[in-house]
Amino acid sequence: MTPQLQQAIRLLQLSTLELRTEIQQALDSNLMLEPASEHDDEIDEEAIADNRDGDDAEARQQAERDEARREVAEREVDESNNTAPDDIPDDLPLDSDWNDVYDGATSYSAGDSDEQMDSWESRSSSSRSLQDHLQEQLELSPLNERDRAIGEAIIDSVRDDGYLSSSLDDILAALPPEWEVELDEVEAVRHLIQRFDPLGVASVNPREALLLQLQVLPPDTPWLEPAIRLVDQHLELLGSRQIAQLTRRMKLDQEELQHVLALIRTLDPRPGSQISDRQAEYVTPDVYVRKVQGAWRVELNPEATPRVRVNSYYASLVRRADSSNENTTLRQHLQEARWLIKSLRSRNDTLLKVATCIVNHQQDFFEFGEEAMKPLVLREVAEEVEMHESTISRITTQKYMYTPRGTFEFKYFFSSHVHTVDGQECSATSIRARIKRLIADEDESKPLSDSRLADILKDEGINVARRTVAKYRESMAIASSNERKRIA
Repeated sequence: MTPQLQQAIRLLQLSTLELRTEIQQALDSNLMLEPASEHDDEIDEEAIADNRDGDDAEARQQAERDEARREVAEREVDESNNTAPDDIPDDLPLDSDWNDVYDGATSYSAGDSDEQMDSWESRSSSSRSLQDHLQEQLELSPLNERDRAIGEAIIDSVRDDGYLSSSLDDILAALPPEWEVELDEVEAVRHLIQRFDPLGVASVNPREALLLQLQVLPPDTPWLEPAIRLVDQHLELLGSRQIAQLTRRMKLDQEELQHVLALIRTLDPRPGSQISDRQAEYVTPDVYVRKVQGAWRVELNPEATPRVRVNSYYASLVRRADSSNENTTLRQHLQEARWLIKSLRSRNDTLLKVATCIVNHQQDFFEFGEEAMKPLVLREVAEEVEMHESTISRITTQKYMYTPRGTFEFKYFFSSHVHTVDGQECSATSIRARIKRLIADEDESKPLSDSRLADILKDEGINVARRTVAKYRESMAIASSNERKRIA
């Protein structure tokens, strides 16, 4: 891939806060970039020509401002290395046009590629994401190209706490259909990633992550066997602090149980936090969703990123036929600034296009709530907006949508499906919401079992097995019917 394409892909996956950091680095390192006011949405080419010829009054005023800026800049250059040419005519043609202004965002730039790499690698380790950490380990793993691509899709779905944000079915659906990947292939690569550092990442629930951490301990570790049994069979009792029930189920006395719990406390129920822990941050929505005249509309958040533009004075210093080192550096900075502005304009265009597609698919959710959520996978959006699934995965990670129902990450709107009795499809998110409401409305003295919940859903036309109901219930941290009855 070309450096421009690599840069464009990298910018797609940056969150708003990360992008702001990139913008500041750009302004600090690329002399061609400067902050733009809200009135600098574009530079008109005719105005630039008038400015160059001095025929227009407004252009002359701009020329006077540029001249004052030029005098300051020349003093700075003379004081630093006295290499700036002092015989530059006033009528040098400007290479800038309206594309040199970006009212959304940009990224850092530097004089040469080595400096760019040093600037990127010298960032503090705390700024590296968990996904970056896992990607580095994946690249060192002895995998073929197919398995490596599967691994990248899995890592894209790992949240900051280390757990998967998408089901394996959704990850499988995001892979190119022509590959004919089987679910067991995805599972095999996931098991490999689970043994990356930190141990237990890419798990689907705490039980799986904790069991993996226990299983790698030396066999002679005290209280290892009962700890594995407790996590495997009775973790929900531990979560609800039902110690008396635990002692009976585990057939241990209080002192023995405390030894087991002490071992479990050495484990990390949030394995990703070892890498991704950072100060609490407020979520800045990337887009707003509003209902306007009966239709749902999507618009970019103008406050998400500062405005930048190409500095017209420094751009005027670039001489077309000059091959001196100074001119080459100026030309390189100008070209990089334009690449960045173009990449970031493309980023925002993609962001808006994908967000609009999601809203169009999930209008029932915005009208009626979670139970109206429709099944949606990355491949459907990719086909509609004519992009690759990997691009959609990047642009929906750590991107947020402000709606009348709350602020949600883009990935929230994707879920697998279950077939209904009439052959239609129902999203997993909708089913979970329905299960949650049924349990909230149940008779506390006679809580609904997983089998009974499955029967109710079937009566409503949703074919879902008891074990699937149990999986959805556990994913929402809802206790079983027996435990709910005892708690009541």
